[in-house]
Amino acid sequence: RAQYINEDEVFDHIAGFTVGHDVSERAFQRERGGQFTKGKSAVTFAPVGPHLVTRDNIKDVQSLSIWSEVNGEMRQQGNTTDMVFGVKEIVSHLSQFMTLNPGDIIFTGTPAGVGDGMDPPSYLKPGDIVRVGVDGLGSQRQIIEAPR
Repeated sequence: RAQYINEDEVFDHIAGFTVGHDVSERAFQRERGGQFTKGKSAVTFAPVGPHLVTRDNIKDVQSLSIWSEVNGEMRQQGNTTDMVFGVKEIVSHLSQFMTLNPGDIIFTGTPAGVGDGMDPPSYLKPGDIVRVGVDGLGSQRQIIEAPR
């Protein structure tokens, strides 16, 4: 458990790192009142994997390339060096307000290039193939389906 931890203690509480697809349903966020929680909590949202890479197998978590592509087109390319808040700061800060338990997963953000920020915006639609990855952690692939 991690509660009220300092930044220098953070890595003592992290088992490892994985890839996460930070899916957002913008209509839930904009047209139905409220913001992030309901727009990121639908069934099938936030897939993680393909595996957990233990922290001792990552040389520097603040120096990993991150990318995503939609239908073979690169949409996002970034690096954890560009994070607004680093892993130590994020985990320490969250532990000041909630108890973090073994198995908890924290999504740390996404590089520029999401469809909502495009002009005009470009949203995922049924049949789109999305790939996301982090160098050293692997990649994942999803085919977008219509809501059921």
